[in-house]
Amino acid sequence: MSGAAFWTLAPVMVLAAAGILVVRKAVHAALLLAVVMICIAVQYAALDAAFLFAVQIVVYTGAILMLFLFVVMLVGADANESVAETIRGQRALAVVASVGLGALLVTGVAQGVLAADHGLAEANSGGNIGAVADLIFSRYVLAFEVTSALLITAALGAMVLAHQERLAPRRTQRDLAAQRVRDWQESGLHLGPLAPPGTLATSNGVETPALLPDGSHLETAKELK
Repeated sequence: MSGAAFWTLAPVMVLAAAGILVVRKAVHAALLLAVVMICIAVQYAALDAAFLFAVQIVVYTGAILMLFLFVVMLVGADANESVAETIRGQRALAVVASVGLGALLVTGVAQGVLAADHGLAEANSGGNIGAVADLIFSRYVLAFEVTSALLITAALGAMVLAHQERLAPRRTQRDLAAQRVRDWQESGLHLGPLAPPGTLATSNGVETPALLPDGSHLETAKELK
């Protein structure tokens, strides 16, 4: 079952991971990352790792990926950002790091595919959740705490980057209305209401008389008769 799941989902994961590198919008990259994480969760389920399957869906896909999306929306990542090299030699270091990571991934996949599975039944003999908890809080407790601190730092960094200092006092509704009145006065527009339907008048002011059907001014009420 695990082999069939691997060979079925591995091409999807590779294509989605490659798409992260070539898409132009950060939101699309985050969605492709979600595809990769969900495929990894299915791999855990195929290996009878129920706890890791739930954690992968709830924590990584549901929480951390949403954190990435919120950071993108708050910071405002755009495809039109400058691609100028700000740190000298960073492209060369990125190439070296990418080659090293690729070699590490190829080695891990080759060992997982070519080597026979061993120790899985023994590791899950007392239950998958208990076995994972024993490893996390004993052998890998330092890596667990460092990862937790890294995630907290990322959340704080997102809030710091999204924060903007207020250089002027907050404008109230009264200030906005006064500014709107000043804009109308400067543009020459009348501040009063428009004439209602059926009223023939050249102005909204009470000092300007209405017009009769023939176009003459209505001076007194007697002329209505």
